[in-house]
Amino acid sequence: MKEVMISDSVNEIKQNTFCGCSSLTQIIIPSSVISINDSAFEGCSLLVQVSIPSSVTLIGKNAFKNCSQLKEIQIPESVLEIKSYAFCGCSSLTEIKLPSSLNSIKDHCFYECKLLNRIEIPLLVTSIEKFAFCCCSSLAQINIPPFITIIQDSLFKECISLTTILLPSCITLIGNYSFKNCSQLKSITISPSVVEIKQYAFSCCTSLTEIEIPSSVESIGDYAFENCTNLINVQINSI
Repeated sequence: MKEVMISDSVNEIKQNTFCGCSSLTQIIIPSSVISINDSAFEGCSLLVQVSIPSSVTLIGKNAFKNCSQLKEIQIPESVLEIKSYAFCGCSSLTEIKLPSSLNSIKDHCFYECKLLNRIEIPLLVTSIEKFAFCCCSSLAQINIPPFITIIQDSLFKECISLTTILLPSCITLIGNYSFKNCSQLKSITISPSVVEIKQYAFSCCTSLTEIEIPSSVESIGDYAFENCTNLINVQINSI
């Protein structure tokens, strides 16, 4: 099965409907569909492009997981929720624009999207969960919305093309492994609201040359700056 045209009488694509259809290259989703449920297209490894109609409000867990040839996807403003692992393993996806209606990015949502180099995160997003961008090895820059308060565990781990990042002023915690192996990260500004930097947070950031720890920081975890081999200037204002 290479092409599918879904009837306009269908209002949801149910769980696992096309899961493992590894020869599917094209799908036309009608405007009657309001939800793409869990694992609906998981493992459709030859699917190249998907256009999601403006009727859709939900993209389920694992919905497009391991669609490894998916290069382009348009997510309409109608989408209110994108669940965990939705685009995990979409290793050919290069850029994506998220709808302004979105208020959270779930865990592992873009995990191992290795060619993803551009993503716009809506300003109203208040939560980006763990591993969301882990192993996005082409991601060179990213905007973190102003209402994010926690950099979750392994959020940017193995983002080896990330060169600089500015943390918003309300960040209070930088999680475990959050920037580990970001080997091209040259500078990062830690906001004066940060209270805790967890273990391995900046481990193996081998291009990092200097860092200032603000006086708000009360705790730095084990191995937080392990193997930062070019780090020559550290200013710690208070621990």
